[in-house]
Amino acid sequence: MSTSPNSEEFYKKLKGQLEEANNWPAEYLYKFIVKSNLDKIAKIDAIFDNMGAVITTHESKNGKYTSVSVSLLMRNPDAVIEKYKEVAEKVEGVISL
Repeated sequence: MSTSPNSEEFYKKLKGQLEEANNWPAEYLYKFIVKSNLDKIAKIDAIFDNMGAVITTHESKNGKYTSVSVSLLMRNPDAVIEKYKEVAEKVEGVISL
């Protein structure tokens, strides 16, 4: 994929897909991968704190990486994208899926 996940073009395309796929507000599932580091996982937890999110983590087989899944009710595509940007800004090395 030639589009950088941090580019405005990427987010514009994502917004269009979200608008087509859901009736808002809707339950949304975020998936992130970080190097297994409690500080990075805690930062993701803090970003979604007090929002009613269900957060689960799963460590890779060798323990080097951790996947973080965040499920919560979001009001619209713009709110979904705001959180993606916030995570990318605050958590170094995060991969958003």
